[in-house]
Amino acid sequence: MNLFAVLPMLMVGLAGSVHCAGMCGGIVSAFSMAPARPFPVPLVRERTMLWRRVLAYNSGRIASYAAAGALAGGVGGGARVLLRMAAVEAIGQWVVSAMLVVLGLYLMDLWRALAQLERLGGHLWRRLEPLTALLLPLDSPVKLVAMGAIWGWLPCGMVYSALLVALASGSALSGAALMLAFGLGTLPLLLAMGVAGARLRAMLGRRSVRLAGGAVVLGFGVVGLLRAAAGAPPWLAALCVGQA
Repeated sequence: MNLFAVLPMLMVGLAGSVHCAGMCGGIVSAFSMAPARPFPVPLVRERTMLWRRVLAYNSGRIASYAAAGALAGGVGGGARVLLRMAAVEAIGQWVVSAMLVVLGLYLMDLWRALAQLERLGGHLWRRLEPLTALLLPLDSPVKLVAMGAIWGWLPCGMVYSALLVALASGSALSGAALMLAFGLGTLPLLLAMGVAGARLRAMLGRRSVRLAGGAVVLGFGVVGLLRAAAGAPPWLAALCVGQA
């Protein structure tokens, strides 16, 4: 695993976090609200506590992404070993790049194919959602991390697309690293949203912002397809997501 393998996933997470902001804005606001206190606290302490809450539940979310990536990468690596086919890597490059194209179009609201994946993921979410009630009220860092970990399994077409990339990565370690990079890419925007609240969510809801984020992801997919079709020089290969 090297920097060039994870950098595109970091960028995909950063560009795709516009979708996260729109989909999870209400969740972020709810998690960021501190329990009522019997006495007021200084503003500086209030801000510090808010940042701790936002960091806690986002760390749980990203940990779930890494765990899912390890599982997907392990399954994909095992299948490749069993099949013993060099063509598997080439097929994986095509599938991953095509998925990034679909994801870019999805983020731009030009094609809603990934909505079907989200509906399939809803079956798992219905089993996990009752666990959230056991963690209320969110009055400790442990509860916030646990809630964030459950949040990481919320049905999301963008996350499922990233998991397909992890599936093609070749190993559990590579899959975990790719999903960790993806999660860290989504972190800046969700941290800012957890602190800034509704004003930032309104800005991110603009169509121009979603189009820009989707275009970046779409670009990674197109570059990957070009590489899979005709090979690529080193500078172009560095921009592709594929076997780690």
